[in-house]
Amino acid sequence: MPELPEVEVTRLGLLNHLINRQIVWIGWSNKRLRLPIPHKLLRQQLIDKTITAIDRRAKYLLIRFQDGAVLVFHLGMTGKLGMFPATEDTAAHDHLFVRLDNGMELRFNDTRRFGSITVWPAEKAQELEKQFTRTKGIEPFSSEFTASRLFQLGEKRSIAIKTFIMDARIIAGIGNIYASETLFAAGIHPQANTSEISTEQWEQFIVCCRDILNRAIQAGGSTISDFLGSSGKPGYFQLQLAVYGKKNTPCPQCSQPISKITITGRTTYFCSHCQPR
Repeated sequence: MPELPEVEVTRLGLLNHLINRQIVWIGWSNKRLRLPIPHKLLRQQLIDKTITAIDRRAKYLLIRFQDGAVLVFHLGMTGKLGMFPATEDTAAHDHLFVRLDNGMELRFNDTRRFGSITVWPAEKAQELEKQFTRTKGIEPFSSEFTASRLFQLGEKRSIAIKTFIMDARIIAGIGNIYASETLFAAGIHPQANTSEISTEQWEQFIVCCRDILNRAIQAGGSTISDFLGSSGKPGYFQLQLAVYGKKNTPCPQCSQPISKITITGRTTYFCSHCQPR
């Protein structure tokens, strides 16, 4: 599933193509995604409207229009957004076509159809966004992402830190890949109880988390399965991964074999020597 870096890479790739462009036509595949595509609302709210901004919240993309309407994408497991000439043949699993006033189309492709497309109408967008934001955790690049805040949230719980940091209601956008990589970089065992994590350890976690997310964004994200950015090109951060997917290979720091366990149903990679319990 695309995580925060992959969604941010998609956002950055779309900026030059969408900002100040007007939508002139919208089409769809007539197939259901995780939710039905709201095709009537799409046409009512977005045709002849101009795009003014593209934001990211957690793993969601928010395309904003001049009248206040918002088009919201969640990429799900296999969703991809790309730009194509309107005259170019469509691909299998293309489910939404948003044609612009310059003859280009924004297309949403989703093989497994676990993604979602939502429209917040102009007159309801502010309230709907408030409701949406209340269900999402702290953004890792925000000023709220502090050691004291994480310590406060963690000391009230008795769960594995990996489960804690992957809870989207607590921290936004950190999935399985970046959770394993960040905990390794911070030297924290993935099964360590959050109630036992010190403020100093949280400070180290934040530094490592931001560094890894930034490097992943610069590398175009991680293509473990089939992620493609808006350019249609894969990301390359997987070449920098230290532990994820590397069971029994030597740890890059100590050469001990990387371990693999399951925590809350998620495969987890770590070094038992560099990340002592």
